[in-house]
Amino acid sequence: MKFLGRRLVKSEDLNPAECLFGGTLLRWLDEEAYIYACCQLDQSKIVTASMTEINFRYPSVLGDIIEFGMKTQSVGRSSIAFSANVRNKVTKKTVLEVEKIVMVLVDDHGKATPHGKTLQELAAQG
Repeated sequence: MKFLGRRLVKSEDLNPAECLFGGTLLRWLDEEAYIYACCQLDQSKIVTASMTEINFRYPSVLGDIIEFGMKTQSVGRSSIAFSANVRNKVTKKTVLEVEKIVMVLVDDHGKATPHGKTLQELAAQG
């Protein structure tokens, strides 16, 4: 799993329990997933198709630095699927796990379109 992006938990990100809002974390994760997919496929017209098995494991609080890890699982004709892990940068405690995120390359009309990549090609590029 590659840990690539990081975020600082600020006061405006907290819920009444003084923990990071789950929705805010999912928004950040969706953005990181988009960036990861764009870098893997060398494309930018990519949309989120699905996220499955979302598990919040440990709360984040004010001042925490969290980092986002992604690992490619499979590559389809127009899609890429990967797992995600969000962890506390300092303690390494898992904050969130997502079993599978699927992103899809689309054309100008929002229709799925082939990206021309294979899992082997992505593995080779690191």
